[in-house]
Formats: sequence, C-alpha cells, structure tokens
Amino acid sequence: MTSPAPTSWPSLRVSDWTPTRETLHMWTQIVGKIRMAHAPLLNHWWQVPLYVSPRGLTTSAIPYGTGAFEIEFDFIGHRLDVRSSNGGARSLPLRPMPVAEFYSRVMAMLDELDVEAPIRPHPNEVDPAIPFAEDHEHASYDGEAAALFWRQLLQANRVIGEFRSHFVGKVSPVHFFWGGMDLACTRFSGRSAPPHPGGVPNCGDWVMVEGYSRELSSCGFWPGGGEEGAFYSYAYPEPEGFAEQQVRPEGAYFSSEFKQFLLPYEVARTAPDPDRAVAEFLQTTYEAAADLGHWDRAALEDDPLRWQQASAR
Repeated sequence: MTSPAPTSWPSLRVSDWTPTRETLHMWTQIVGKIRMAHAPLLNHWWQVPLYVSPRGLTTSAIPYGTGAFEIEFDFIGHRLDVRSSNGGARSLPLRPMPVAEFYSRVMAMLDELDVEAPIRPHPNEVDPAIPFAEDHEHASYDGEAAALFWRQLLQANRVIGEFRSHFVGKVSPVHFFWGGMDLACTRFSGRSAPPHPGGVPNCGDWVMVEGYSRELSSCGFWPGGGEEGAFYSYAYPEPEGFAEQQVRPEGAYFSSEFKQFLLPYEVARTAPDPDRAVAEFLQTTYEAAADLGHWDRAALEDDPLRWQQASAR
C-alpha cells in the first residue's frame, strides 16, 4: 500500500476544538435521526450511520415515499445541503449557532420540501441529554476545525476501507455512527454473542443488544483517546487474554479505561508511513481477537487482488 504525502494526515488537537466538536456531535445526531426515521432496519443498526463523502458527511439516499432525499454536511463549502429526488433542494450555512436553532432550521427546510421527519428530539449516548429544541449551550462552529476533522475521517475511511477488503465474511460498511461520533467497521465471526449488558448513557439497553448480537471484532477512529483522537479496536465478547496481546505498531496499547486497544492519531500521523502504521494496528488487533476467539479465518479472509491476474489475460 502506497502512503500519501504526510500532509494528507492533518493535525487537530482535540482540546483545540472541543466546543465545535460537541456542537457538531449534536448536529450529526439530528441528521442521523432523520435518516433513522425513514430507512428500514438493517442488522446492527446499519441503516442509521452517516458516510464520509468527498466534501464531508452524508446520509446517502434516504427512501421517502416513492422517491428519496439526502442530507450532506459540506465541510468545504460549510453548509448543510438537503436534496430531494423530486428536484427540490435547500441549503443552510454552517456557522456558530445553538443546537436549538440548527434543529429548528433543518426541520423547516424539510417541511419546505414536504418531507416529514418524526424523530425523538433528544440526543443519545451523552449525559446530560439536552433536548435539541432546548439546547442553547452548544453553539460553536469553527469551520477550519470541522474541515480538519473531516480530513482525518477521510484518511481513516480510506485505510479502514482497504483493511475491510481482505475480509469475505460478514462485515459492516465503513460508516460514521453519530451516537459515539466515531467512524467504525466491524467484522463478524458468524457466531451468536451473549446479550450485551447495555449501560450506555441515554440509550436503551435493547439498542446495544441489537448492535452486539453476533461475535465481532470492531475497529475505527474517533476524536478522543489521544491528543488528536485515536484509532481503536475491540472484541465482543472479549476473549480471554485479549488485553495482554502484543500488537503493532509501537505506541499502540490496551486502554483499561476504554477496554480496547488504542493507537493515538498523532502516533500514526507522525510515523514514517502513516498508512502502514494504521494497517498494522488494524491487522494485529483483529488477529488477537480472531485467533483467541477461534474464528475460522481461512473461510473468512481472502486476497482482494485475487482476480487481478485473471482480468489481465
């Protein structure tokens, strides 16, 4: 794998954009809940996340009646775009504004496009969970920071997507879960898992039961766990000895606080080859979960270039 220029991996200290991060977290929850209101259930809630796009984060096409609509955060042009298959479109400039105002304006745009959006107007996985219409506390938007975060996601999405291609078993898309504000990709062994105990703030235990109903190894990136965010990897259920496994690259470690392996983003960013550093982390932590969990790796993994020679004939 050829790594891009080091400048492709931007530096963004979590402490430098915390107010914007917390506001953007609530904004993405609003948009994600709108998608959830209309997309049919997929296993493990795969119908609710957002996706990294060439300009930001998008819902992708949301089914509505006999058509569809899409909502996209554009972190280059700094606007929220709503587009409908009937030709209608609305745009909201992204600037400092309270969550309550963002919520009101997004709902007004949908109303103008004749799109109903019956959502539960409270955030999940945070405490306290201020109702969107009453949240005047979170009101920051640093456009430069939002764009840098998106560029972090762009790199994470690319490298995790490459890692995903080596797995031919059941595996999730690389997608952005707005509950925890993280980019994630999950591989599954094919076996059932014990019911998840839940306990996530302002999130029903039944949500976690659905999300973790099958044995898994999950990885991703989120703006926490390091000075500039962190890549993470965990297993559910966690096999015995998992936390003691030696993983690469140097700088990766098992966090007893988060109960998962972490690779601080700044460690990857400053490595001679950032792509290789992240790929090593994803692979060695997955191997720790799969080997200790006795996964049938021969049946679940394959070479993504397996048809290259045949197609060249």
